[in-house]
Amino acid sequence: MPKEFTLPVRVYYEDTDAGGVVYYANYFKFMERARTEWLRKLGFDQRQLTAERGLIFVVAEAQAQYRRPARFNDLLSIGVIVEEISGARMRFRQDIRRDDGELLCAGRIGAACLDVESFRPRPIPSDMLVELNNAYAY
Repeated sequence: MPKEFTLPVRVYYEDTDAGGVVYYANYFKFMERARTEWLRKLGFDQRQLTAERGLIFVVAEAQAQYRRPARFNDLLSIGVIVEEISGARMRFRQDIRRDDGELLCAGRIGAACLDVESFRPRPIPSDMLVELNNAYAY
């Protein structure tokens, strides 16, 4: 079973639409925050990766299935599970659940490692792969 990293997120008024529910695009923002904090927990700050190694991670594909609405003041849990790492790509499953455990949004994200100058794919550095493999069985 893959290990899951979770990030708690509170829904603020600014996250909601006129109907009082989380605006659909904000689920992707929550997923982005969770992946950023997941990398930080592993010891990889994205600003340092860019400045010191000349690499960035970008979303290459994104998919979401919306099941139930999140609303103002809900406490959410944003999950990050690595499903696959290959060359310059990582694939994630990212489920968003309310604090009662109900699945609100099921996401799949594909990210690519790119050279910051050329924006061309480059392999994920070997030291990062070691940390990913040590921290998460995918």
